Amino acid sequence: MRPVPSNSSGGETALPRLKARRVGVLTSDEPVVFMREDCHVCRSEGFTSRSRVLLASGGRSVIATLYQVSSDLVGIGEAGLSEAAWQLLDVREGDLLAASHPPPLDSFRHVRSRIFGNRLAEAQFRGIIGDIAARRYSTVETAAYLTSGSAFPLDEQETVALTRVMVDVGETLSWRRSPVVDKHCVGGLPGNRTTPIVVAVATALGLTMPKTSSRAITSPAGTADTMETLAPVDLDLATIKRVVDREGGCIVWGGAVRLSPADDLLIRVERMLDLDSEGQLVASVLSKKVAAGATHLVLDIPVGLTAKVRSQKAAGALATRLATVAARFGIATAVVLSDGSQPVGAGIGPALEACDVLAVLRQAPGYPADLHARACTLAGALLELVGRAAPGEGAAMAASAIASGEAWAKFQRICDAQGGLRVPPTAAFTHPCLAPQSGRIVAIDNRRIARVAKLAGAPASKAAGVEMHVRAGDEVSAGQPLFSVHAESAGELEYALAYIDANPETVQVRAPRDPEERP
Repeated sequence: MRPVPSNSSGGETALPRLKARRVGVLTSDEPVVFMREDCHVCRSEGFTSRSRVLLASGGRSVIATLYQVSSDLVGIGEAGLSEAAWQLLDVREGDLLAASHPPPLDSFRHVRSRIFGNRLAEAQFRGIIGDIAARRYSTVETAAYLTSGSAFPLDEQETVALTRVMVDVGETLSWRRSPVVDKHCVGGLPGNRTTPIVVAVATALGLTMPKTSSRAITSPAGTADTMETLAPVDLDLATIKRVVDREGGCIVWGGAVRLSPADDLLIRVERMLDLDSEGQLVASVLSKKVAAGATHLVLDIPVGLTAKVRSQKAAGALATRLATVAARFGIATAVVLSDGSQPVGAGIGPALEACDVLAVLRQAPGYPADLHARACTLAGALLELVGRAAPGEGAAMAASAIASGEAWAKFQRICDAQGGLRVPPTAAFTHPCLAPQSGRIVAIDNRRIARVAKLAGAPASKAAGVEMHVRAGDEVSAGQPLFSVHAESAGELEYALAYIDANPETVQVRAPRDPEERP
């Protein structure tokens, strides 16, 4: 936020004043202000709809996007504030607001420069990211920045510069113990919720793992979305340090603290664009690891035709970029290229994935074996990376910690330290989707099944998503459930089912070639 304009005597500049009014409009994180089109301030200042307006009151200020109204939503002389603007300004009904044009957004010329094919230096990224973190960019301007690094990808030098800047604009954590381990998956694989299990295993075996995670960008659930159904994740820095000092680790939402604060603003726009460019991805991942004080990092890159990373060649290039940039910040890395051909576990969506995590840690009958195996592989890679396990023995050590109950006991203690273990919610509506014929499951489309889960309401509706009943290679009979859609409203369920009807190859069943061949 910008400082309040002041005059030479130290008081606020004489600017047009409007009375603050809380209109209860939700605009996500973007501050919005509503004014009458015949408002004297709009006329005198030349404001029109979509203008950017600097609002100031009581020493606080924010730049908001203006929408003009012709109804009685707000009166003449009033400024209707969205919830985001209201919270940032911290005003009360009737408080006077100064309204003016914001200073020119100088850093945006660098965004335009990059759109036209020019590389950026660290100083230019510093201006852009600083303005984004201070909420000076509108959603449209932020989208322009993100797309500038997509068709014309960031090179290594730009990626290192961007990572450093994203760290510098926020807080950083330091720890009195070493090593400090972390794990990250680049995403694109529904249900791949290994992080809570890896943290439980690693900390149970004596490692320090303060895990800060993101909410979903383009997926039906992020780690923070899933963990939030099990325990509070909106912890401040002091509480994170207390939890880690007590239990050796945590699983929290990074957006609740100022670790790479621009990243969470960028993620929200990436979600709208359904975009996750490589350079921004690397900077996003590593800026948070650097800020969290990590010294050792395991990276999970799922590879599959319908995953985010579709080929071994692309995975190798991304792994090299991540490891190279991480090394520039003193982080040792190990990369695991994993199977991304189909979803992991049974659940896709926050609560359903949380149930899978609990099943693995409790070793409940029928727990998802694939999720267990992947979590043990990644936890084992961490143990080997820091020398706690001999090469090739880490996965077995991790599996032993789960089988003995140590990991489950540690997970419960972490949840307790974060505010208490919760029971994941269940959906009000479920609907099974049946096999159209007998045969073998030959493919499950990750992108389409994720789309089904999102149309059903995930991740905003915690209980929404998809519950898988089959895996690739399974043999099924006509009418057998392939998966079930979970939704919290009838409308969202209908959206998801309509998409399934229009995309019958979401789960592909191949009939036997010989009419007498039994499935």
